[in-house]
This record gives sequence, C-alpha cells and structure tokens, in this order.
Amino acid sequence: MSEDRLSRVFAALADPTRRDLVARLASADATVGELAAPYDVSLQAVSKHLKVLEDAGLVSRESRRAPVRLEAEVFDLMTKWIDRYQQQAEERYQRLDALLAEMQGDTAPTRDTSSREEDAS
Repeated sequence: MSEDRLSRVFAALADPTRRDLVARLASADATVGELAAPYDVSLQAVSKHLKVLEDAGLVSRESRRAPVRLEAEVFDLMTKWIDRYQQQAEERYQRLDALLAEMQGDTAPTRDTSSREEDAS
C-alpha cells in the first residue's frame, strides 16, 4: 500500500461519521438511504462521506443504486502497517527492560504486554 493511499485511508477514518458508516457496513451491506437513516443529514451529505470512503478504497458499490459494501482487504493492509510499528515499539521496550534489569543487576524480565493489548481493544 502506498503512503498516499494509506494517508487517504487514515484521513477518511478521521471523521467520526465515516467511522460510524464503516462500523455499520461491517455488519452488512447497505444502500445510501439505509446508511443515511440514523443521521439528521441529507442523502447528499452521506453520499459525500461515502465518496471519501470509496476514494480511500474502504467501500465500493457497483452502481449508484447498488448497496455499499466494505472492502475488508484494506483493513488487512492497515493492520499489517500498524503491526510492523507495534512490533518495533515492543522490541524497543524489551531492549529498555533488558538494559534496566542489567543496570539493577537482575536478569532481564519478560515484558507483560497483555494489559496493553486489552487497553487497545
């Protein structure tokens, strides 16, 4: 995934309405009318949000009247990008733990990341 596309994906998801649309589409495909129903905005406003999501590759539809569907592979690419940096951060924490343990004359402790993973959920 190019950095430009990744930037478009994260920019599209920066808006709370678009994140909500994505969350709702995770359950099932929906028409623009169905997606617009819970909001106090026009169909045109929801269509503009969907256009941003579509340009970022997060959603697609066959035609203007067809249901909108979520493109799950984009999330796989985002997850791989995030995982790479999470792994690098974890390695830095492990090196710091080892250094601190060495400075204290202890053996290197194993870092418990389960609480951080629960916080991220």
